[in-house]
Amino acid sequence: MNANERSFLLTVEKTTHQCPIGEIVGNKNQAEEKIPVFSCEGACIRGEIARQAANIVAKTEPYRRGCHGELMTVPQSAIAKWTGTAEKIILIDGCFLRCHGRIMETLLGKERLIQFDALSHYKKYSDIFDMDDVPAKERNEVAQSVASWILNSLNQSIPVEYAPDTQSPCQTCCG
Repeated sequence: MNANERSFLLTVEKTTHQCPIGEIVGNKNQAEEKIPVFSCEGACIRGEIARQAANIVAKTEPYRRGCHGELMTVPQSAIAKWTGTAEKIILIDGCFLRCHGRIMETLLGKERLIQFDALSHYKKYSDIFDMDDVPAKERNEVAQSVASWILNSLNQSIPVEYAPDTQSPCQTCCG
């Protein structure tokens, strides 16, 4: 397999625009050496659970939520600079496609990126797309479970490049 079959190029139009609050938050988080947390932002239930889990993790010290839009499309932004200088970066992918993981590895390298596979932890909803097909209370409980698993893993300082839940019996979709 040659390189052209393994990857593709995406060109994004440059902008001179800045997000005013993104500049404040990015500069503050960089100065305070906070660890950026990113997540899958997919439209399905799996993306929603990853997103909610990231929001929970980012409310815990020393983590803060990063904006993937700014990181990927506004390289001169404070959010991108903060992420670029962070000692480590947390990424919560929603499913086996690892969309954000593959993008972030290319953009930032693997060395500082700590990735988690949320689906391998909760092992549900592989036959559901719409997040509204799972009651809000249940979505929140699953996201909290994922966030707790991630924080526990981070607190144990487990060196991981890509962290599926090693207890996962699921081989079909979670590996």
